Amino acid sequence: MLLLQVDIALIIEKLIIISVILMGSLGIAMYATWGERKVAAIMQDRLGPNRAGPMGLLQPLADGLKLFFKEEIIPDRSTRFIFILGPCLAMLTALMTSAVVPWGPDYIAPSGRTITFQVADINIGILFVFGVVSLGVYGVMLGGWASNNKFSLLSSIRAASQAISYELAMGISLIALIMMSGSLSLRDIVAQQHGFWDGNWFSWYVFKQPVGFIIFLTCAFAELNRAPFDLPECESELNMGYHQEYSSMKLGFYLFAEYINLFISSAIIVTLYFGGYNFPFMDQVATATGPLLFSIICILVLISKAVGMVLFFMFVRWTLPRFRYDQLMKLGWKGLIPLALANMLVTGMLVLWVFKS
Repeated sequence: MLLLQVDIALIIEKLIIISVILMGSLGIAMYATWGERKVAAIMQDRLGPNRAGPMGLLQPLADGLKLFFKEEIIPDRSTRFIFILGPCLAMLTALMTSAVVPWGPDYIAPSGRTITFQVADINIGILFVFGVVSLGVYGVMLGGWASNNKFSLLSSIRAASQAISYELAMGISLIALIMMSGSLSLRDIVAQQHGFWDGNWFSWYVFKQPVGFIIFLTCAFAELNRAPFDLPECESELNMGYHQEYSSMKLGFYLFAEYINLFISSAIIVTLYFGGYNFPFMDQVATATGPLLFSIICILVLISKAVGMVLFFMFVRWTLPRFRYDQLMKLGWKGLIPLALANMLVTGMLVLWVFKS
């Protein structure tokens, strides 16, 4: 009976965490659209959204209502089931990636129960992220193919080849990080980056793996279909790309999935390379505050880092021009993959040298 009660309490705890992450991701994705338009306006000396609410803060709600009440159109010659499945799959995979992100340190409640701010602490967290990210491209591929539109089909082919090319470099760049950490668990990787300074060097992996971070970040741009690698939705060549035939909330799902992926990918980059919820002088802060307040501070630190990374993605989008497709593939196969292999070999030699010494 006691075991049953513990299981029910654990289920309730995880359901609450999942609900908070789900609603938080949707809220951040919704206002990321507002943020991107504001960033673009500032960089182009414009005002941006300023009509719906103060500073245009109600603009995402207005856009959401507009999409919700628009007419649903499914092309006659499309494959109906797969046409509907595409945006649903894109949305599902975007949300699933957040399951293994450690959002904060464990909190020990007054009752003695340990609350983990993570949906699932699995020892192959990085492999889970790669598996889900690999599935995410199927949402784009299925949507483009099922539309029975040649522009959409070409876009989905581009998305597939782009994802395959850059996932290779991304995976190889992470091998170097895994060799240094000795673990595939995101919680273990965050724990190894405790604070900011460790002995004679910085504890964050961005300082220990700068080349790997640059490769991973570049590949993230390609995986997210963000400029300058937004070839699957290249308006000048493909009209709107893979979601050309979509309308109403099906189009909304694709747009939401893009911004959810942007936020969750930023959180994963921060977790792997920027210490996650760790920050300088965190031990002193933990001593001066209670356990619950300290956990909340750590969660806010992680979210702040992720938002900062999202803003960086936005600045790059409105700064660099779009690559040509041949330039995109050349950079992936002839540039990033050899560089990632070289970084992996150098890291392996350094790890062996440190262990021997």
